[in-house]
Amino acid sequence: MSPTLSSAGPRSSARDLALIAIFAGVVAALGIVPAFTPPGFSVPITAQTLGVMLAGSVIGARRGFLALVLYLVLAAVGLPVLAGGRGGLGVFASSSVGFLLAFPVAAYVIGWLTERGGTPYTLHWGLTANFVGGIVVTYIGGILGLAAVLHLSIQAATVATWIYIPGDLVKVVIAALVARGVHAAYPGLLSAPTRRREKDGAVL
Repeated sequence: MSPTLSSAGPRSSARDLALIAIFAGVVAALGIVPAFTPPGFSVPITAQTLGVMLAGSVIGARRGFLALVLYLVLAAVGLPVLAGGRGGLGVFASSSVGFLLAFPVAAYVIGWLTERGGTPYTLHWGLTANFVGGIVVTYIGGILGLAAVLHLSIQAATVATWIYIPGDLVKVVIAALVARGVHAAYPGLLSAPTRRREKDGAVL
């Protein structure tokens, strides 16, 4: 290993840890925005899914995943990092559990798709990545959690999530716009290259 690569390793690791901690904090900070539980629904509307989308969009699959794992660990040990100042193991027995456990997976999927999109970051691909991870993946987890905790059919649990979709679509747009601005200002922020050049110079 060359001196340049070996010296870059610790700096890269330190930056990764810092970004993971920062975005875990971003998700927790969004929990300060008051949660609202619509009448007749058991899962509150929160701003924290925006943090999930931002984590995947800005710092990529691996670091986004780890940021949300860290966030859930902090919640599990009792820190009030969830919307409404909640924390503790009890939240993982609530009707929100499916959404919470889906957060790291959603961030990973968003990051993976964002990395596959190449550079520069494009808005249309960012919207796609955030929709697939932030809504499709998150809602699959949320629906399964609702069905398990509330003893609902999958169909009934799916219907019970409709009220959250408009707000989450707005978050998809916000996250993509923010990510585009961040990547324009800090090119190369994503850790994984998405396009390799073969020896003959062709772009894959």
